[in-house]
Amino acid sequence: MNGRNVPMAISSILLFMAQNVNAAPSGGEAQYEHCLSRAASNPADALREAADWQKAGGGPAADHCAAVALVGLHRYVEAANSLETLAHGRFPTDPGMRRALYDQAGNAWLLAGKPDNAIGSFSAALAIDPSDEDILSDRARADAMKKNWAAAESDLSAALLVNPDRADLLVLRGSARHALGRKKDALADYELALKLRPGLVDALVERGNMKYEAGDLAGARADWTQIVAISPLSSAADSARQQLAATAGAAPPINATTPSKPRKSR
Repeated sequence: MNGRNVPMAISSILLFMAQNVNAAPSGGEAQYEHCLSRAASNPADALREAADWQKAGGGPAADHCAAVALVGLHRYVEAANSLETLAHGRFPTDPGMRRALYDQAGNAWLLAGKPDNAIGSFSAALAIDPSDEDILSDRARADAMKKNWAAAESDLSAALLVNPDRADLLVLRGSARHALGRKKDALADYELALKLRPGLVDALVERGNMKYEAGDLAGARADWTQIVAISPLSSAADSARQQLAATAGAAPPINATTPSKPRKSR
């Protein structure tokens, strides 16, 4: 996933965890930071460190570090279950911490390819704060995995009511609307995203595809060419080069292609 993932927003997690390591040995906050840093660079070592720390009284901070390490080891189901257990039982009076843990669990479920579980976790997070634009967009990604475009569009529209200037969310909603056959609305989302963030590659990709489907080959090639110029080393540029090569001297397409599913951009 590009953008949000399970070890997201570590600084805010640190703040919450720092208030809940009273049972840990002296220096618990520093150990927590060290363990999370280790989880990013060497998750196997971090998992062993978290286990030792838990035996010494590390409590929920040690459990959380172990869950993050499990993500690094691609043991996503175990990580998601651990994060949900923490959210359910270890922070009953701390809604901010519980919301963050449910969100991380949802992202772990997405990595495990289990969108239904992810939707459950994200919905639990949104029950705590229904207006969290990032969690709304995360649940939309889970809906997109199930090809439930209407639900994805609804969550993204709710997120954009909270923050209408999120160009990345406009691209995602445009993709959902495209999949729903609402091409005019989809194109409007891409255009607004590019107005807010000129040169946004994800918006150019989607707009270029729509132009090609509509028979505007020159317009599509212009968008693909801009992608290559803006982000020459990206995977989007590689795809754009292939499209440019494939359509060099070609006539516009007669039939529209299948719309692509929403992708994570940030």
